[in-house]
Amino acid sequence: MIPVNEAQQQLPDLIDSVSQSHQPIVIAGESSNAVLLSEADWESVQETLYLLSIPGMRESIREGLATPIEQCDRHPLIHRLHWK
Repeated sequence: MIPVNEAQQQLPDLIDSVSQSHQPIVIAGESSNAVLLSEADWESVQETLYLLSIPGMRESIREGLATPIEQCDRHPLIHRLHWK
């Protein structure tokens, strides 16, 4: 956590840091805190929230992760789309 006055003085370096490390930085204000993220990480958060808002998507992802890789090409849709 970094105080807001320090963050103001170091903003260019903090932006480079979060962009390279993908580690958010908490900036402590007088009455509340904020989080500095890289643009790529923010887009990733937004995409994750969107995907998880789709009914059934969370379960579909879990099922996919639990499927052995050898079984992944057996789905009939893959063969119809000629993805191999």
